[in-house]
Amino acid sequence: MGSQTGEEIGKAGEELFREKLTSEQFRILREHGTERAGTSPLNYEKRDGLYHCAACGNALFKSDAKYESGSGWPSFYAPIEGAVQTLADNSLFMRRIEVQCAQCKSHLGHVFPDGPQPTGERYCMNGLALDFDPAGP
Repeated sequence: MGSQTGEEIGKAGEELFREKLTSEQFRILREHGTERAGTSPLNYEKRDGLYHCAACGNALFKSDAKYESGSGWPSFYAPIEGAVQTLADNSLFMRRIEVQCAQCKSHLGHVFPDGPQPTGERYCMNGLALDFDPAGP
């Protein structure tokens, strides 16, 4: 995918995403879906490393910002600066704040104001939207 932005991706890019991602990843990342709570192996990931967008590879979260929220989804209290963007999500008869990859505009999850300090935020991410890259040996 390179460094294309969401606006530059277009129809041909969507086909590339469809080829690269599993059908479930495509549903989540490109069609704003979600995975069932408690199903991601990343919920239990404790190693140091980086979490990347599964669609384009953009680094999103450092492992030291990950915590166990009890929500059933991988949760972080802060993204890497500039890695994500947020926008209002008024679907499902409620107001939430959607989190997207700043590079490819793929849907990652939502952010809520009930996280730990220092930010007080809970970035509740779909595990299938993330790839984990462990740090060194």
